[in-house]
Amino acid sequence: MWPEGDPSSAPVQEILYWQGQTMQMMYEIIAREIKHMDLENVNPQDYLNFYCLGNREELPSDQNCVSSSGEMVPAYQKWGRFMIYVHAKGMVVDDEYVLLGSANINQRSIAGSRDTEIAMGAYQNHQTWSHRSKHPRGQVYGYRMSLWAEPHMGKIDDIFKEPETLECVKRVNMISEDNWKKYTDDNFVPLQGHLLKYPLSVDHTGKVIPLSGFNSFPDVGGKILGTRRLLSPHNSTRTLACYIYICAKPIICSLYTKFGTLLSFRLSA
Repeated sequence: MWPEGDPSSAPVQEILYWQGQTMQMMYEIIAREIKHMDLENVNPQDYLNFYCLGNREELPSDQNCVSSSGEMVPAYQKWGRFMIYVHAKGMVVDDEYVLLGSANINQRSIAGSRDTEIAMGAYQNHQTWSHRSKHPRGQVYGYRMSLWAEPHMGKIDDIFKEPETLECVKRVNMISEDNWKKYTDDNFVPLQGHLLKYPLSVDHTGKVIPLSGFNSFPDVGGKILGTRRLLSPHNSTRTLACYIYICAKPIICSLYTKFGTLLSFRLSA
């Protein structure tokens, strides 16, 4: 949901600002293509979506808001709301190729002059689009489906077998939006899986704004789309870290990176 550290601190706000700028750049590209193709009744979020992972825990009814040491417990503990910090980095392409590695989307990992990184890619020769002339159903597909079923959507649905379809995108959006409402509700309501809508809205031009009523992250503060602080690059690595699910018919790509934000992307043929 946000990089490690205090989301209201200057370095994290700088990172979130540039992440927001990158999101808007991507949405504006989609919006321009929609306009160029003269598509009607279409929104950029039919093609590109960001998500995050979270958990809601029911607390004992007799839990005190004051700790044994006399200090007030943090708001997130009071409401039982917790971000799930994802440190895994990986990508699934077309349900036929999987890439797992250590690099983050930031200067330290990508520049080539600082951190040492490693990655591994794998696929099955007989489970490719070119070999089958249809959707692969091998172990890479099974890996992606298992991730969707258990930690993300909390269920198995036949519509998840074809993630490049608009129907699947809308189903995932419906689940994530409902989970965000449950996550932010004052009353405890169990989530369906852990996939949450990233709290932003997008208009038909691709402009990105915070979701209505959520300018800052619940409980912990810090503007969701960040604030530019004009920090020196030495003071901020400007990490853009996303858990990404890209759907481009007939391409299906899932990228899992550091902080549990999910990006979904779908292109019509």
